[in-house]
Amino acid sequence: MRFEEILDNVGGFSKFQFLVLLILCLPRAILPLHFLLHNFISVTPSHRCSLQSTQENEKDSWDSEVLSLRIPRQDDGSFSSCRIYSPLPAFNISQGNQSVPCPQGWVYDQSQFLSTTATEWDLVCDNKHLNQALATYFFLGVTFGAILFGQLSDKFGRKSMILVSFIASTILGATSAFSTSYTMFAISRAVCGAALSGMSIIGVVLGIEWTDIKHRTFAGTVMSLSWSFGNMFLALLAYYIRDWRHLTLVVTAPCITAIIPWWWLPESARWLLANGRVEEAKKYLIQCAKVNGKNEYISKLDSEVLVKVTVSEVAEKNHSYLDLVKTPKLRKITLVSGFFWFAVAFLYYGISFKISGFGVNIYLTQFIYGAIEVPAKVFAFFVLDWIGRRNGQAWFLIITGSLVGINTFIALEFSVLRTCIAVVAKGFSEAAFTTAFLYSAELYPTVLRQCGIGYTSCICRIGSSLAPLIMLLDDVWHLLPPLIFAGTGIISGSLVFLLPETLSVHLPENIVDVEEGRYGTDTTAKKQMRESHSNMSHKLNLSICILEVLYCFNAITP
Repeated sequence: MRFEEILDNVGGFSKFQFLVLLILCLPRAILPLHFLLHNFISVTPSHRCSLQSTQENEKDSWDSEVLSLRIPRQDDGSFSSCRIYSPLPAFNISQGNQSVPCPQGWVYDQSQFLSTTATEWDLVCDNKHLNQALATYFFLGVTFGAILFGQLSDKFGRKSMILVSFIASTILGATSAFSTSYTMFAISRAVCGAALSGMSIIGVVLGIEWTDIKHRTFAGTVMSLSWSFGNMFLALLAYYIRDWRHLTLVVTAPCITAIIPWWWLPESARWLLANGRVEEAKKYLIQCAKVNGKNEYISKLDSEVLVKVTVSEVAEKNHSYLDLVKTPKLRKITLVSGFFWFAVAFLYYGISFKISGFGVNIYLTQFIYGAIEVPAKVFAFFVLDWIGRRNGQAWFLIITGSLVGINTFIALEFSVLRTCIAVVAKGFSEAAFTTAFLYSAELYPTVLRQCGIGYTSCICRIGSSLAPLIMLLDDVWHLLPPLIFAGTGIISGSLVFLLPETLSVHLPENIVDVEEGRYGTDTTAKKQMRESHSNMSHKLNLSICILEVLYCFNAITP
């Protein structure tokens, strides 16, 4: 007997599973508060060289007549942010007014932000790459954390390691807020990223492992929606909190709150059985059966039956990451899935970090970016059963890349049009992200599914790490970053067509299934899925999604 059969008997998707999903939605909503925090704490406000005046009111003056005497103008007529006329008479007499880099530091416009990391440590002009690199350091930490917590959760369990993630994220988030130097902040943010990564991957795995096969897509979509609401909530917090230290502390506080419902969170029964801890697994399965009203099955949960499941689960663990590239078809899946996962994260964060330059308030842009994810995820949930996983993944990426490319050549004066296209591109990038989780899980065989997801997660974080650095290339040519993003989306989407379709087929159990082409259509399963899923489940699931949306919207509305 397989674990899925036992899970179906105790209630594969009922009250117990909804309780687990509800608990896991909180840490999922916390993630965007940190993952997209860079948009607000590292903003570079308008700035100019200090005039070296002894009078405070003159030092802080932005009067154009005063500035024109000391600050050179750029080609577009605006005042330079990084240079000042040399005060030395020798330059003025013999060579005319010569500009030099700011010798006495900078003065910053505080009309929008009281302080940011850029103003705290003067990360502007020649040092602006250090400010942008903070996002890269954070996502490198997330990459390392995906590997670390993936191994630790397999060894010590899901529940215990997600608690470690909560506590570490709280401590390191607070440390970041009280950092006294750039180096201290960069290190604490990177390590905090590693801790948050545990919250990310463990939460998803634990939720999926307690959900039956038929409802895993829906469970993943519900958990993913909480990310979108966290995304919108970040815009509201940033609007009211303009100091980077205070904002960092506020977005860290929910990590403490997440510890409270952790006590009601069950350990993964699948993991317990895979590690031979039969009695503990039995306890949680009985608890699941009672909550779901399956009391008649409790007596059938004897240790002898569970031991057989244990043997089956342990047998599936004797594989490593090297098995992903040892055989030709699986190697192709590994390479192409790695590339489209890189593109998914690269495009998503490339768009997410670009919240200025549209002529719209950055807080409103951030909120709209979060809001568009909700219909995008619901759209992806329904459309994937119509056009298939492969076509969905491919076209979501191609359309996202194309929209980024189109927006590149639209004049800045058309701010509304540029914003609309950017928002639609953001929606398709989120649809690509949602599809990637489902498609990858179905591509890899059961014996290597955890390794495959771990591998794609690391590649994904590399893409998110590189996205902010690519933006620095606008100094070379202002069209270069968007063209790179657009090309990546179109090329990666085209490569997805090389992969097999996984809609309504038997999922592979082992490597042989993949190599022998087990992707034949399961007609019976497809028919049952169409009838049942369309007539009942979709209506129920959509209703629940709407209730979730209304509840969370009320919760974040001031």
